[in-house]
Amino acid sequence: MNHTYKVLKSDIELFAAALNQVRVYVVQPLGEGLIDIVDYGKAVENITPESVKINGSYCFRNQFEFRVDVKKDSAGF
Repeated sequence: MNHTYKVLKSDIELFAAALNQVRVYVVQPLGEGLIDIVDYGKAVENITPESVKINGSYCFRNQFEFRVDVKKDSAGF
């Protein structure tokens, strides 16, 4: 069973993750394929046009990626 991730970009994707209490990983791209994992996966607590609150911290949407694990052989998230 292969696993991969999906980057949540739109409001609807983030709202669906929040409603379903999906574990969302916060990642900061560093360039050239490098990333820094800021949070290893908690439920989304709040969403604004500028930020997403996960695990008690607000992360700016234009500076971070919000990812969920998905099964590669499933219909996806």
